[in-house]
Amino acid sequence: MADPSSYRPKPGQIPDSPGVYRFRDEHRRVIYVGKAKSLRQRLANYFQDLAGLHPRTRTMVTTAASVEWTVVSTEVEALQLEYSWIKEYDPRFNVKYRDDKSYPYLAVTMNEEFPRVQVMRGHKKKGVRYFGPYGHAWAIRDTVDLLLRVFPVRTCSAGVFKNAARTGRPCLLGYIGKCSAPCVGRVSAEEHRELAEEFGDFMAGRTGTYLRRLEKQMTAAAEEMEYERAARLRDDIEALKKAMEKSAVVLADATDADLIAVAEDELEAAVQIFHVRGGRVRGQRGWVTDKVEEITTGALVEHALQQLYGEETGDAVPKEVLVPALPDPVEPVQQWLTDRRGSIVSLRIPQRGDKKALMETVQRNAQQALVLHKTKRASDLTTRSRALEEIAEALDLDSAPLRIECYDISHLQGDDVVASMVVFEDGLQRKSEYRRFQIKGFEGQDDVRSMHEVINRRFRRYLAEKEKTGEWSEEDGLVEENGRPKRFAYPPQLVVVDGGRPQVAAARRALEELGIDDIAVCGLAKRLEEVWVPDEDDPVVLPRTSEGLYLLQRVRDEAHRFAITYQRAKRAKRFRSSPLDDVPGLGETRKQALIKHFGSVKKLRSATIDQICEVPGIGRKTAETIAVAFAQAAPAAPAVNTATGEIMDDMEDGAPETTAGTPGEPVSAGTPGEPVSAGTPDERRGMER
Repeated sequence: MADPSSYRPKPGQIPDSPGVYRFRDEHRRVIYVGKAKSLRQRLANYFQDLAGLHPRTRTMVTTAASVEWTVVSTEVEALQLEYSWIKEYDPRFNVKYRDDKSYPYLAVTMNEEFPRVQVMRGHKKKGVRYFGPYGHAWAIRDTVDLLLRVFPVRTCSAGVFKNAARTGRPCLLGYIGKCSAPCVGRVSAEEHRELAEEFGDFMAGRTGTYLRRLEKQMTAAAEEMEYERAARLRDDIEALKKAMEKSAVVLADATDADLIAVAEDELEAAVQIFHVRGGRVRGQRGWVTDKVEEITTGALVEHALQQLYGEETGDAVPKEVLVPALPDPVEPVQQWLTDRRGSIVSLRIPQRGDKKALMETVQRNAQQALVLHKTKRASDLTTRSRALEEIAEALDLDSAPLRIECYDISHLQGDDVVASMVVFEDGLQRKSEYRRFQIKGFEGQDDVRSMHEVINRRFRRYLAEKEKTGEWSEEDGLVEENGRPKRFAYPPQLVVVDGGRPQVAAARRALEELGIDDIAVCGLAKRLEEVWVPDEDDPVVLPRTSEGLYLLQRVRDEAHRFAITYQRAKRAKRFRSSPLDDVPGLGETRKQALIKHFGSVKKLRSATIDQICEVPGIGRKTAETIAVAFAQAAPAAPAVNTATGEIMDDMEDGAPETTAGTPGEPVSAGTPGEPVSAGTPDERRGMER
């Protein structure tokens, strides 16, 4: 733990102007980013008596080893720079709202020739219209199912669409009237795009136009005694009204607004957002964050606004944002929202009427979300802290292991031997720093030797980067130009290996050979969940109810999952390889041209050199090389569907590759070590390590 006075700037050195500051730890990793109207006054708050600081702030300043700042012209610029740095560095002590990417949206892909309606998650893409977010994906599918009667827009994937176009037969939705079937030319691309635009307009709240139009068409059909058509239109109207009922009117004046509510305690805060468009609640989502410093409700609201609108522009930012407390000061935040929308945005606290009543509903949702989150064991900060303390006590460590790295070896009876490295910081996964390895030092099955190689390679990289100057600094090559640490520049406090005494001894030996003696090592054996430490004859046995054991199990299981996923991917890639991969100078474009011309690798194998030369871009010399490659390659063994026992003779002709255990993975009957029969689930799992 560092003493903040050791890196406190000298009096008068900090400017009295707006800016953004960064705290870095001893390894030059950014651990906190903040902004201030006056850098001098704000930073002075961090360097007071430690006893007077909030416990989380005290932990941050004692973890830090330096502080730096950047001066800007205005508070709006400070807000923008703070958001950019938080996204870039992902500081561990900043407020970070979790689970944002998990919320599903209803998306209309207007960036495609034939727009598609589908469920989307994650980052928003350019040219796609989004509606939501929704609480559940099934809610989107229910809405889409009702609207497809009136707006029969394509919902199929690219593969299904291309297959229907090739065969000239639409999918089931095309036959039952819930898709206009542009794949077979029933409507033109322009007509289908118009349908997609009408679908999007209806979802955006412009519902009255379509209802009135359908009612006129229904009346006209009835007057002309076309009763069947009138009945279909009547059913369409009912479907639209039913879809509208799923989002009730909450604001009578057709307001477009986002309502944000915050529920908090001393440790955590929950944020709930209702998206109201056209007076109806079109989406709802929520986040939970650890309060890693003493922070006001207004500051939490400010962070939520950054999270919501940091990547948005135009109409995605509503005209009105209602909040429980205003940021201090509010003017820079309001100006930032106005700049992102391109027109004035009202940021205020609702005082009376329907908006205040709706805000109370959002607040109740936030309270319930916080209570629910408290019951989730793995995400509870207090529980995670207790788990780290229990691990430190059990392994006799000087301090809690804030960064844990876990390693696992995976193979299939000695083939495709790989290893995984997963990282947990503060008891939570840090997936951006996961790494995977191929075992290169030897062939065959030897978990102990493999573990030694992986640990040696990982920490050789760490030492190579550290020893460039012999100290941690921005010039020593440990930090990229953007300020992020390089892949292996940041050391753990604890290395966990999946295994018992032999694997632990191999890991310790690898570290000792490199001269590293300040990193703890332990292993977790699956059979009895025993914790093994170096140079000890007996394992450390943690109670079954121990939070420390639970955390080690999660770390170990995540390393196993990551390793076996990589091993299966390598195995599948090996099965999909062909002699074309070994032809020098033959890239993906010409490979695809060859397969497209002949239809399959099987037909290409039997083609003559003159026939291969007919493919555009393939000269005679290349054709001869391809023929030689096929002649030298051993004929592939037939693939077997382990679920049915069927021999997949047409695998090269594009037949699906399946196994009973893992979809998309073929099993070769002639490959040593691969199962031919399905076997029991336990037997199949036993094959993989």
